[in-house]
Amino acid sequence: MIYDETPEELVLACGTSEELDAPLRRRIEAEAADRRAKNSDFAYWAAGYGAIVHDALTQVRIHALIGTLTGQGILPDAATGYRRLAAADRVASAAMWLVVHMTYAQTVRLDGRPLNADDFKLHPEGHTGGSLNMVPAYAGYLAINALTGHTRAWLMGQGHCVAAVDALNLLTANMTPEHAGRYGLDDQRLSDFVGDFYSYGVSCDGYPTSPLGSHVNAFTAGSLQEGGYLGFAELHYVHAPLPGERLVAFLSDGAFEEQRGSDWAPRWWRPQDCGLVAPIMVLNGRRIEQRSQIAQEGGERWLHTHLRLNGFQPIGLDGRDPASIAWGIHAIELREQTRIDACASAGFDTGAPLRYGVAQAPKGYGFPGAGSNRAHNLPLPGNPSSDEDSRNQFNLACKTLHVAEPELRDAISALATHRQQRRPMERDHALATRQIHPPISPGPQWRAPGESVSPMSALDEYFVATLAANPGLRVRVGNPDELRSNRLDRTLDLLKHRVQSPEPGVAESHVGSVITALNEEAVVCAALANKGGINLVVTYEAFAAKMLGALRQELTFARQLRHAGRAPGWLSVPIVLTSHTWENAKNEQSHQDPTVVEALMGEMQDSVRIVFPADANSACAALQTVYTDRGRLFALVVPKRELPVVLEAEQAMALQHDGAIFLANAVDAEIDVVATGAYQLAAARKAWRRLGSHGIAANLIYLAEPGRFRTPRDEEEAEYVHDDEAVGRWFAPGRPRIFLTHTRPEPFLGALRRLDDGPGLTAALGYRNRGGTLDVDGLMFANRCTWAHVLLAAATLLKRSAGAWLTSEEYDAALGRRAPAVLWQGACDE
Repeated sequence: MIYDETPEELVLACGTSEELDAPLRRRIEAEAADRRAKNSDFAYWAAGYGAIVHDALTQVRIHALIGTLTGQGILPDAATGYRRLAAADRVASAAMWLVVHMTYAQTVRLDGRPLNADDFKLHPEGHTGGSLNMVPAYAGYLAINALTGHTRAWLMGQGHCVAAVDALNLLTANMTPEHAGRYGLDDQRLSDFVGDFYSYGVSCDGYPTSPLGSHVNAFTAGSLQEGGYLGFAELHYVHAPLPGERLVAFLSDGAFEEQRGSDWAPRWWRPQDCGLVAPIMVLNGRRIEQRSQIAQEGGERWLHTHLRLNGFQPIGLDGRDPASIAWGIHAIELREQTRIDACASAGFDTGAPLRYGVAQAPKGYGFPGAGSNRAHNLPLPGNPSSDEDSRNQFNLACKTLHVAEPELRDAISALATHRQQRRPMERDHALATRQIHPPISPGPQWRAPGESVSPMSALDEYFVATLAANPGLRVRVGNPDELRSNRLDRTLDLLKHRVQSPEPGVAESHVGSVITALNEEAVVCAALANKGGINLVVTYEAFAAKMLGALRQELTFARQLRHAGRAPGWLSVPIVLTSHTWENAKNEQSHQDPTVVEALMGEMQDSVRIVFPADANSACAALQTVYTDRGRLFALVVPKRELPVVLEAEQAMALQHDGAIFLANAVDAEIDVVATGAYQLAAARKAWRRLGSHGIAANLIYLAEPGRFRTPRDEEEAEYVHDDEAVGRWFAPGRPRIFLTHTRPEPFLGALRRLDDGPGLTAALGYRNRGGTLDVDGLMFANRCTWAHVLLAAATLLKRSAGAWLTSEEYDAALGRRAPAVLWQGACDE
């Protein structure tokens, strides 16, 4: 491979000696040989182990690194550094050996004896090739921690490679209690470990019997996210560590096609408010069935060019070698620390490109099938339990990877530097144990009923007040676009868009806290990743559907952590859905979409709370609740237009506490009129008044949080959902009931079967996929959910004639027999 860089840049950009030009390669090889000849400790490490080979370039890099750490007093001497690196080689080799056992074997023998046919699984399974590639990467992470005395956080985008992490965590005794209670370094517990991998066992309560998963899960020591939805780690990592913290992000070249999220990192990283981040892409060139797009475009050289164009300085690493990864992590952090130090002394950011590690290795390196499509899942040509050739290939490869038990235990001990360095285990890194001190919660500025106020403007005011009361919390506002249009003027003026080059006269700043990009996934992940601070996400409701995958990954993983007894300690995150379906009547149907809240109503409601504030007061009460909560998402559907305040302060707080409130409670009520959504409440109130004017006693109920009234699906959800007695206080069984909802009626009723007494007693009106360029009244009419349609539904349930409650013109309009304008000409404002 030929590069245009200077020799110094070339040494940084290349991952192996083979990529250097001939004169420079010879110089590097000569220097490495000289170091080996003069230093036996260096030579011992440089000899490698098994499939792990240290080429000349890595040897020269490591010699310089150990010299630096020794000179700084971080290492007591160079020999200690080389011993730790040699130990990392052996632990990595043993982990690769264990990973292939996890896929294929049901028996493990620490002495390395060949396995027989009955020692193998009948149905092997595993993401073997990617996991084999992740072993040197994670081992390199462990090694640099031991070399520098810092326990870094880690994040892995390719969560299906969890076998690598679990294997290394077992070998180094860096396990959660669930793993430590079952697994350990002996034949029986190692056999239990590989047997639990893809065991498919399910307990009587419906949970897996095995704490091992196909992806990163709550029992994976130090885990932050599942990584099952490729591309989100790339969007998270730059926003995750606070100043003074360090994070290593292992990224996938396949995910580069899913989300070119790594491109955003230079746009957001700042020395003033970010921790050290070390992105390491494992470049194995293959996805599940074919080469990755990077490989098709030109491989590493093409990727390096792409990274430079997007604000990075690529660093070539040998993805087969833990030492190369360890060196890369240090080199990447060094550039960022230089920027932090320069900013602190000079008062400005140098803006030097972020370094980015590209760790190239054949997929599945170290085992048969490496570099082929076969490596992804089951790299052997057949099943070793029944195919002798595959069995022989397995045993031969394992012979190379095997580490004798005494040597392995010595290596494990050499990496166990936590006590002497007074640092936490990797399972207890700062991001995995995040617990935010409860923030100060200022009282909202309550508005008087009848006052016309934009709920979004009130929410904006309360958010800014909360920030003022908690200046120590780092802020991230995720914003796809149009913050001012969505009435967050105070927020934008205070925090400003984060940009590289601020434009004069515009609310922009180099260190702004508003993360703005026309990429919904990128901006929502900025907030979801900022678990050490306070967050707000604001988006058009219709476009929040593009955030749904990220939201679901977050809420399900947080719920798994709670179930495992490690409840997340980060402040809950509000996803504010405004310019919503009904307010976007003026736009086309693409902007009229309640899909995201309908989908979230299907999730476990103890993990995501969906709230429809009725007015400005209830919007503030909802946001206040968010920041007193932990580890949950809140979807707040908030109007931005000015609307009358309908709730007093006590009512707003009661509504937020209970999820529903009586706005009118008739002792002899014949029917319930139930609204969910501010515009729906206005229509429901008109219908309720018309019924009352004709002597029909009706309850008027505002249902702000429907999920509180659903049937709970397990014990955790039951703790959040109202019990039968509480539900009965608002919704008496057997009483006719009309729901007027912001959403489509069908998913709404599906979630609230508990309140649905059947079509003879229950009706629901809402969005039914009709739209266009209309106003609010026109959109409600198009979807047959105006106040007049509520009366039509009430008549059906009460077996009365709606003609008795409507004028002939209104009746004909409601039935679609004349122009609908009569329905909003003040006819029902009595």
